[in-house]
Amino acid sequence: METERRIRITKDTDIVAAREEGRTFGAALRFPSSDLTFLSVAISELARNILTYAGSGEIAISVERRNGRTGLSVVARDEGPGIDDIHLAMQDGYSTSGSLGLGLPGARRLMDDFDIWSEPGKGTVVTMRKWTR
Repeated sequence: METERRIRITKDTDIVAAREEGRTFGAALRFPSSDLTFLSVAISELARNILTYAGSGEIAISVERRNGRTGLSVVARDEGPGIDDIHLAMQDGYSTSGSLGLGLPGARRLMDDFDIWSEPGKGTVVTMRKWTR
């Protein structure tokens, strides 16, 4: 099995491709179907944010082994405008695009680990992981 895949996000069909790659990797790691759904939704949310706010970016999906655990790592990276207030952006219902504002906080709830870095004018990097049970 391949251990890493990078998907360039520049159009709507790339969101589908990223989601499917996450599902393929998760299935290879024998995640239960509910976790495969969580992975797909979280990846979709991050990829959609890349398109909406930055215009383009990348999703990297890789197998991670740490402290005797195996999981899937997803890193979403863009060089867009960045997020002025990460704390505010992580609150349910907050949106600068008129959406429901559930993307980032929803992805955080669906995954086991979630970290976000952003700097205005430099872009955003979100790293999230789902561990096998």
